Amino acid sequence: MDEQGSAWPKLLFPPELGSGVDPEENMKTKASWDARSEEQGVTRRGRPARRPKTMSRREMTREARRRERAGDSVEVVEYDRPRARSECVNGPRPCLFVSCKHHLYLDVNPETGSVKLNFPDKEVWELEETCALDIAERGGITLEEVGEILNLTRERIRQLEVDALKKMKDEGPKHELDEFVGWDPHRGDPEP
Repeated sequence: MDEQGSAWPKLLFPPELGSGVDPEENMKTKASWDARSEEQGVTRRGRPARRPKTMSRREMTREARRRERAGDSVEVVEYDRPRARSECVNGPRPCLFVSCKHHLYLDVNPETGSVKLNFPDKEVWELEETCALDIAERGGITLEEVGEILNLTRERIRQLEVDALKKMKDEGPKHELDEFVGWDPHRGDPEP
């Protein structure tokens, strides 16, 4: 929790982005986050450094109202963001467009509106991988690598894989996924 009782870190941009954030204040905040991460204890191999944090829509509304009462104003900055993969494929990495549905920093549940921070102990620019599409283009990776990228355990990744394959098998004929059996994404055409 910060000084004002918030469990959510303020999104601070690195000083080189020219956001007007005081670099000294940024360093103090980063040091306090590092100290909290160390308080979490030593993690076992294969475990995420810190568990993802989910915030409900109600919790976010309360936080926004609390900040308004405290006099904190959130400035909405207009910017051009890529609308298609072709516009961002050669863009700067790590990608700072966390609103993209392929970004790995956070997930938004479309049914409940809740937001899950996958890496609550890191900032966007500290992530090695930020785009799921970049990872998919590279090709197959191990469960351990997927777990590290998504901040999940190897076992949870295996469970998700089993569920996804079962769902594809059950719903495949309904969505005509059979034509993709044996498809090599690097070759481009499905096998006959």
